[in-house]
Amino acid sequence: MSLETILTLAACVLLLVYLAYALLRPEKF
Repeated sequence: MSLETILTLAACVLLLVYLAYALLRPEKF
């Protein structure tokens, strides 16, 4: 795997985690 692929996957995972957290904790947003 190339570095760009790893960074892209990491960014997608962080974004999904952030969105999931925002949906579970709407009072903080």
